[in-house]
Amino acid sequence: MGYAVVLGEALVDLLETGRDGELIYRQAIGGAPLNVAVGATRLGGDVQYVGSLGNDTLGDRIAAFLRESGVGTTAMTRVGVPTTLAVTTFEGAEPTFQFYGEPPSYSLVKADDVDEAMVAGAAVLYAGSIALMREPFVSAARKAWAVPGPLRVFDPNVRPKLLPDAAAVDGLRDLVEGFFATADLVKLSSADADVLWEGAGPAAAAEHILQLGARAVVVTCGSKGAYVATADGAGMLPAPAVEAVDATGAGDSVMGALVRRLLADGIPADLAGWQAYVTFALAVAGLVCERPGGAVAMPTYEELSARWGALI
Repeated sequence: MGYAVVLGEALVDLLETGRDGELIYRQAIGGAPLNVAVGATRLGGDVQYVGSLGNDTLGDRIAAFLRESGVGTTAMTRVGVPTTLAVTTFEGAEPTFQFYGEPPSYSLVKADDVDEAMVAGAAVLYAGSIALMREPFVSAARKAWAVPGPLRVFDPNVRPKLLPDAAAVDGLRDLVEGFFATADLVKLSSADADVLWEGAGPAAAAEHILQLGARAVVVTCGSKGAYVATADGAGMLPAPAVEAVDATGAGDSVMGALVRRLLADGIPADLAGWQAYVTFALAVAGLVCERPGGAVAMPTYEELSARWGALI
């Protein structure tokens, strides 16, 4: 089993909650790619994280958390700006994010920071999420994506608060479709599909992404499960029933679990193989939803076995 390289943002979520009748904001380390890196690592994967952290106290905490979680940080860079904050409000268990910090601390990885030999030696390369909306990070990601060798997995992780108008949506669509065209796996949410293609459902979005060139597409649909599509077929998989308290990081945990399975067993031979991977990933996400917030909620394999038993 080889290692994965994960490119993208790390930041601090401020999660809105109540305590003693007062509205407060609980600090949590997050960022979709960081969540993916931690999720895959906690399931036994070997992951190297490529990203930029603010050179401040919050950046120190993120760096320490990554090291304590077992994520490789030799390719991580520190930058002289404050750590980006994502103020997170909820409708039920579903989070909405508002970002603070300019320039974003997470977007300052440069193309020269990408170690092409490290990428070429990886079994899996992950890219995606909001860091791709800014330079110099997008140039760094494109450089890594062009290195031959690893399986390529991508998650657009659309954040409507960062898309002020139709032109911004069009620009993001063009950007992510360029990555979709050469991806071995695209994972996105039904909400992502709705924004990118003006109300497209999971089936239509997946078919479009396959036609662009992706090998497999997984569209997560919250408590309904996930739609899985490949060239030889497609279908919906149910999510396990849980009492969700916080869905922050649930979609990222699906990607982390899929990265872990790709590291262990490579690309599935057919739709049934992908469905087995996604069933495992939905079990991971279900457990994440039963816990409060983000990267700290990512489970170990032992915790999964204790919770789900034969399901995984």
